[in-house]
Amino acid sequence: MKWNFRSIFKEIIIGAIILFILSNIMSYIRKPELSSTQLPQVEITLLDSTSYSLKKGKPIVLHFWATWCKVCKLEVDNIERLSKEYEVLTIAVSSGENAKITAYLKERGLTFKVVNDVDGSWAKQFKVEAFPTTFMYDGTGELKFTEVGYTTTAGLLARMAILK
Repeated sequence: MKWNFRSIFKEIIIGAIILFILSNIMSYIRKPELSSTQLPQVEITLLDSTSYSLKKGKPIVLHFWATWCKVCKLEVDNIERLSKEYEVLTIAVSSGENAKITAYLKERGLTFKVVNDVDGSWAKQFKVEAFPTTFMYDGTGELKFTEVGYTTTAGLLARMAILK
């Protein structure tokens, strides 16, 4: 077989499609089985000491991550971009004291809302076992998408556009 630009490009596209399909299968297999698909109605204190309520009315993303998670570090800019357009609440799981997480955010220029899940109780409630894990709820508070592992900005934005 003679290699030229067209054949190399074709192989790259086929490889990307296979990788996309496999990553979606892995995400589906690893997604947590929640006892309820409804967004819980709670009021919490964010990392910056402000009060925040999870409420229905518009789509919302709950994103579980950790400062020690290598994949989370790769995905963090995607979550930041998403938070500029949509309601995003991130939960930093077992990532240390508030000061450590605040320093992590500042160092990377991140501004999204963060809950410090010191003891992992939020992660347990949502049955999160792998990081990052992202839950996407529609405006009625119904869970529509769950992603486990890295998700591109385009993938996140596309899912949220469906929920509008």
